[in-house]
Amino acid sequence: MEKMLQDRVAIITGSGRGIGRAAALLFAREGARVVVSDLDPAPAEETAQEIKSAGGQCIVVTGDVTDGAFADRIVKKAVEAWGALHVLVNNAGYTWDAVVHKMTDEQWEAMLAVHLTAPFRLIRAAAPYFRDAAKAEKEAGKIINRKIINISSMAGTRGNAGQANYSSAKAGIVGLTKTLAKEWGGFNVQVNAVAYGWIDTRLTKEKEAGQTLDRAGKPVAIGIPSVMRNIMQQMIPAGRAGTVEEAAGPLLFFASSLSDYVSGQCLEVTGGW
Repeated sequence: MEKMLQDRVAIITGSGRGIGRAAALLFAREGARVVVSDLDPAPAEETAQEIKSAGGQCIVVTGDVTDGAFADRIVKKAVEAWGALHVLVNNAGYTWDAVVHKMTDEQWEAMLAVHLTAPFRLIRAAAPYFRDAAKAEKEAGKIINRKIINISSMAGTRGNAGQANYSSAKAGIVGLTKTLAKEWGGFNVQVNAVAYGWIDTRLTKEKEAGQTLDRAGKPVAIGIPSVMRNIMQQMIPAGRAGTVEEAAGPLLFFASSLSDYVSGQCLEVTGGW
């Protein structure tokens, strides 16, 4: 039986950890050739090693998605390795919280840069291998569907106190998704978004644990205050956070031929919240 993503080439940003890692492993099991990408080389290499140990195919391209040169570089590496590009998952990101009246310009701009500008640049860099390739295929009588999957959040679809920057960026990515679905629909490109609720990753651990991310030499606190975690758990009908494996499932649907007539959608994955 043919695998769902057999010989498809997929870039997944932020795939060294969390949802991105789970998606990379799942895509590879389903036959995709995966470009594993992360800001930190160590987790990216760990993900790649697990893929290769299971008989999958992948390459690693590390770097900061907010670097202006990154998008062209990762797309070039994917095409050099396998001659095509079929799936782009814009997953990389983090949070940098503050209430509006205490939020700095740097915090605001950082969230827009990683969650909105970086996906825009990656989509633009992929255009020759999505739009232009589709034109040539159409002339040859071929139909090859390609996929763009943007990661949003409940913060973007509903808002979240203390995350004006993150919420705005995640709302913006939904707008980009719906617009691109219209612009590229005629090129057999399906563009969708997934808005996650509470998924169990390092970004949603207890904030009191004191975990941080290093951004430009600055430690950025990550996590959710335990009082908020308790409230969230009570509001979720499933009664728990989702696992990264459960979060990866909808990404496989949107990356596969099962979604060939689904575009411009934002699917909330929230355990019924």
